[in-house]
Amino acid sequence: MKLLETSNLYLLTKSTYVNLRWIAYAGQLTAILSVQFLLDFKFNYLICIGILILSILSNLYLQFRIRENQINNLISTIYLSYDIIQLGLLFFFTGGITNPFIFLIIIPAVFSSQHLNVISNVIQVILIIFVLIILSFFYYELPHPGELHFHAPDYYLYAIPISIIIGLVFLVYFGLKFGHESRIRKKAYDKIQELMAKENELLSLGGQAAAAAHSLGTPLSTILLIAKELQKDFGNNDKIKKDLDLMVSQSNRCSEILKNLSLSPKVDDGFIDLNYSIYDYLNEIIKSFKEISKKNFIINSEKNLNSIKIKKSPEIIYGLRNFIGNANKFSKEKVEIFLNTNDDITEVIIKDDGPGFPKDLIDKQKLGEPYIRSANQANIEKYGLGLGTFIGKTLLEKNFAIIQFNNLNLNGGALVNIKWKNKDLKKKI
Repeated sequence: MKLLETSNLYLLTKSTYVNLRWIAYAGQLTAILSVQFLLDFKFNYLICIGILILSILSNLYLQFRIRENQINNLISTIYLSYDIIQLGLLFFFTGGITNPFIFLIIIPAVFSSQHLNVISNVIQVILIIFVLIILSFFYYELPHPGELHFHAPDYYLYAIPISIIIGLVFLVYFGLKFGHESRIRKKAYDKIQELMAKENELLSLGGQAAAAAHSLGTPLSTILLIAKELQKDFGNNDKIKKDLDLMVSQSNRCSEILKNLSLSPKVDDGFIDLNYSIYDYLNEIIKSFKEISKKNFIINSEKNLNSIKIKKSPEIIYGLRNFIGNANKFSKEKVEIFLNTNDDITEVIIKDDGPGFPKDLIDKQKLGEPYIRSANQANIEKYGLGLGTFIGKTLLEKNFAIIQFNNLNLNGGALVNIKWKNKDLKKKI
């Protein structure tokens, strides 16, 4: 992981960051002026205002000179490091470690932990620890009224930076952890969007093909009619007879092609509004796998007592295809698919005779999370990181399904149970 990371997973949104800085500077200016003029506590307020003016200039530069809406990892690290140093300088002139607002110095690092990579966060943490150590020994007195001074025992003063450092490490660690999980999910959801865009594009192309067939039918019939008339009138002319015969045969061929495009059930035809049942989906998916796989696919629909037809759904198609594809990939010889329906529920059970799901992931109920790793290294190499399972689960759950994972027995064999309430499926009609 590099500091110069340019991935779109490690970015700050400029507008958000700039606005947060404006809020911080407004608070700092209010505090400086209030202490100096309202409370009449004497301190180096002009130096503090000078530091604040420099920070305001840096924010103006960031807002108007850096044109990117997303700030990359390196620039973000530089600006956040500056924020830490700026706070350190303000605290240096206003009581150092004894300043009651000293805890605010950890905010840039906590903010960084959600958005930037590990190296950037390590830099922020080390810089804050260094600044806290300096402020524990070197600082101007805390602003105070007249002859009154703030005094605290040394052990208390030394406990302040220790407590802040502990809080800093704790918050940054969990910020990194939650930020990492958030980026994983974002990456997985982006993958889903990409896949669904391709699926919808294919459906759209199918609709366009059907529309083209429908629209071209009339002019092609006219061409064929004229070609046949020419064939009758000039059929005895040896010079053009072959050309006329070719024109008629090719026109007939075009008619057949357009007819197939219009009537094929695999085409999403806007002129033939087809509704599919889950059984139809399963049949189409299994057909596609039988063409490329030598595995034995068995579909059992004996308990399919109440099949509901729903509108064509790319999400359901791709979700079911994903789980059947996983079963095909990991099975030894056989994939069984059971379809059970009644008045209340529609249930699809997919079984295979493969090694089954990693037991540690089933026990922890982690299956279906993206890029999840089994504790067993051999399992990682065998099963991958679970992105396909996550995509299938997410797409089906988006369409009201409830997904459960299990193993058939101790020797393996995966089982995926996909269940809908019929009242939810009817929402797709």
